[in-house]
Amino acid sequence: MCTGACSKFIAIPLYVLALVSVICNIMLFFPAFDTQFAKADKKGNARITDEVKYMGGLIGGGIMVLIPAIHIHLTSAKNCCANRCGMFLSIGFAAAGVLGAIFSLSVASVGLANGPVCSSSKEYPENHWGRPFANSSGSYLSDKSLWSLCKIPENVIEFNVGLFSTLLVAASLELILCAIQMVNGLFGCLCGTCSGKE
Repeated sequence: MCTGACSKFIAIPLYVLALVSVICNIMLFFPAFDTQFAKADKKGNARITDEVKYMGGLIGGGIMVLIPAIHIHLTSAKNCCANRCGMFLSIGFAAAGVLGAIFSLSVASVGLANGPVCSSSKEYPENHWGRPFANSSGSYLSDKSLWSLCKIPENVIEFNVGLFSTLLVAASLELILCAIQMVNGLFGCLCGTCSGKE
């Protein structure tokens, strides 16, 4: 396979993964698909998990991967960047994508390990907000009986686990694809892109 074709093969999944990361991060701002928690958090009451506010999925897995994906895709085009210089630049862009994926992966891992912000009381929710699993090192993930500690937002643990896990998988795939593109870019820079106009 030519390095230009390989770039196209890498770029298209990166678009999808960047979109998935952005959507997951945005959804995490609305636990239980409700805006009231984001509004309360904006007023200074902690209602949103801190790791969501770091925007690992939006900035790291989204923007920092989308921009390299665009350039990587252009290296597969016949008339644009499908030359040795374009492949050389794709190494730098792919390295930026690796950094973005590592940021997203780190934030999602910590968010998953520390658990969500929730209230342990339905009767007096204002006085019982916190992170009951912050020091559990993620052990709450295997013990579903602990999940009953979070009453509000409803099903917030499942919500956070699902979305942070999706971010973990997306960031891992982004990391692998960008690392492969770094190697592909090196070969394209040294050997050419098979486009016929080197």
